[in-house]
Amino acid sequence: MDVKSAFLNGYTNELIYVDQPLGFQDPRKPNHVYRLNKALYGLKQAPRAWYERLRDFLIMQGFKISKVNMKLFTKDINGELFICQIYADDIIFGCTNEKLRHEFGDMMSREFEMSIIGELNFFLGFQIKQVKGGIFIHQEKYCKDLLKKFKMDDCKPIETLMSTREHLDADVDGKSIDQSTYRSMIGSLLYLTTSRPDITSSVCLCACFQAAPKESHLTTMKRILRYLKHTPSLGLWYPESAKLEHLGYSDSDFVGYRVDRKSTSGGCHLLGRSRSKKQNCVALSTAEEEYIAAGACCAQILYIRQYLLDFGVVCGPVPLLCDNESAVKIAKNPIQHSRTKHIDTHHHFLRDHEAKGDIVLSRVRSKDQLADIFTKPLDESTFVRLQTELNMLDSSNI
Repeated sequence: MDVKSAFLNGYTNELIYVDQPLGFQDPRKPNHVYRLNKALYGLKQAPRAWYERLRDFLIMQGFKISKVNMKLFTKDINGELFICQIYADDIIFGCTNEKLRHEFGDMMSREFEMSIIGELNFFLGFQIKQVKGGIFIHQEKYCKDLLKKFKMDDCKPIETLMSTREHLDADVDGKSIDQSTYRSMIGSLLYLTTSRPDITSSVCLCACFQAAPKESHLTTMKRILRYLKHTPSLGLWYPESAKLEHLGYSDSDFVGYRVDRKSTSGGCHLLGRSRSKKQNCVALSTAEEEYIAAGACCAQILYIRQYLLDFGVVCGPVPLLCDNESAVKIAKNPIQHSRTKHIDTHHHFLRDHEAKGDIVLSRVRSKDQLADIFTKPLDESTFVRLQTELNMLDSSNI
């Protein structure tokens, strides 16, 4: 559903005065100003005022706010779970009971001016297919619009994102290019990574050179767009019958960033969340950089565990798979020795949560490491195999 003139529903807590708008001046008091009782478009406080009005109303109706996402509201009604997600003036809601869904729509329409759009199929650039076997989320339209925006809609498609022999660096002697165009490409592609985790690593690597982009960096960016031309309709498939399994993969690429010799951390979870990020410090060994990457992945696992509690799902110890045996042993061994005493204290929270039983860190074979796709360029066969294991499908197959 969509709220009409949403920001006009909020009440202001501050004392705010505005000039008399043209066409609405009081001829008897031309020099007076108006005092606002409600929020107005253009006020910095307007979005917050609208959110507080909506939040207070939903809480009065028995909804609870998520502890990790202040825009998510849930309600348990006689064992039926009702979920309501807010994004500015757009509201997504659903329930396991059809009658309760209609009652919620009627309740909101009585309080606010609403447009009931119907079943969710398009939202913020995301296309959602709800079929009998599950839900498919993709951004095919957004992808095609992106190619058209950067005049790449007639480019020659390519089957891989980056060559395995390609290594980006600062390219100090290279020809400089327009920063605004390059940054616009980065921003557009980062939004696409939500449903296209396969491009995350390459986009994040290119994003490191936004301060002084060169032609070589733009060439790599265009190759990503050529890959999207080849695969515009890929997306994430969530099968209905699948068993809910919270499982994490952690990996890193030693000295993957050639400019300052820092490694790249990569991680993914089988609940659809992935990440690729340059580490904050220079690792002295593969064990150290894998240990740091596993710590970052552990933080994401704890976040998702907390998120699932809002839906009434309680997770036991979550398996975290790492392909470096030394990193696994460091996490399980509380003894400090010469190889680990230089590692920052905050990285050792991985060891604490391993001891508490929140996660179970274990080794996985390198060829079975799903997080490889988030750390480095891969050959085509490996890339396609990991894509499939991430539950990425073409919309034509749904």
